[in-house]
Amino acid sequence: MEFLLESWSLVVILLSAFVIGWAAETAQTFMSRALALSILAWLQTLPEFAVEANIAWRQERSLMIANLTGSLRLITGLGLPMIFFVHFFFQGVKTKKFIRAISLDDQDFLSVLCVFVSILYFIFVWAKGSLNLWDSAALFGIYGTYLWMLRSFPAHDEEEVEDLPWIGKQLIKLAPVPKVIGTVLLFAVGGVALYFSVHPFVDTLQRWSLRFGISTFVFIQWVAPFLSEFPEKVSAFNWARQKNKAPMAVMNMMGSNINQWTMLAGMIPLVFNLSLGHYEAVTFDASHKSELLLTIVQSLLVGMLLLDLEFSIGDASLIFVLWLVQFIFSSTREVITWVYIAWVGFELIRYFFQYFKSQQMPRALLIARRSYGTKS
Repeated sequence: MEFLLESWSLVVILLSAFVIGWAAETAQTFMSRALALSILAWLQTLPEFAVEANIAWRQERSLMIANLTGSLRLITGLGLPMIFFVHFFFQGVKTKKFIRAISLDDQDFLSVLCVFVSILYFIFVWAKGSLNLWDSAALFGIYGTYLWMLRSFPAHDEEEVEDLPWIGKQLIKLAPVPKVIGTVLLFAVGGVALYFSVHPFVDTLQRWSLRFGISTFVFIQWVAPFLSEFPEKVSAFNWARQKNKAPMAVMNMMGSNINQWTMLAGMIPLVFNLSLGHYEAVTFDASHKSELLLTIVQSLLVGMLLLDLEFSIGDASLIFVLWLVQFIFSSTREVITWVYIAWVGFELIRYFFQYFKSQQMPRALLIARRSYGTKS
């Protein structure tokens, strides 16, 4: 009974994840999918922001980096491969034909490229060994520019009515204004439910860590991010099992990745300085830099693999195996870091030779050149 009483916040988070997921699906009928998923990512990562803000306010530098890096590595190392395998299994069972890759939409090129911009800036942060308010401004600027560019993307008018959830089917029957209001209300209800369940959720996590004897660092780096990212995993895995929604699931995770590399990371020095009452950068020691470098190259690799706007079974399998090895055997993290770096180098060489041999660019870059390049 005590366990059930403590778990009410998890139930609320689960239900709210479905509600805001329905809102995002419906919103695609009058705004771009990427913009709808950006709104979704904001609401879904409320628990993660709450955990990180609480740590930054307490000025626990090691735990700030632990939570940030653990959260990001879970998204790319566990979340993305699981989306592929869920889709692979459910669609394979239904159609008796197992897929080899998930193909993303052309619109998704901007999200993939934004991941690169965010990570390139974080390489600079890692190199100088600190995160300060100027970095916050730059990271907020990257995210703001990303949202500003998404505003011109067209809505997914081709979204089939039968693919929408029941409430979405009812909303799209309404006139434009009531439809928008109804969708906003769905986002609002899910967001408010998440907001009020965040603090009880964090308190429950802390009690559970003490009860099971989990060290604070391990808990903050792996357990807390896994549970605080529960809303986005619910939405993503629900979409992954459906026929035409695996790309949405992948971009749901990528949207959270962008959100955390920019807004979440940028929030850390802001809250940290407010707590201190004076200006001071968040500095990294050798351990922090090692954790950050592993996280940076893992996300950089995923970005490289998605440049062709496809996520294959080979990519998903290898990324998951590498994440699992460094998760279980922490002593392998330096080796895994070099494996990621070598893989990134291999992908760079492959794209280089592909371009000079056949003038073929990765699909994301090709679409970007067509969209924003100068016309001859």
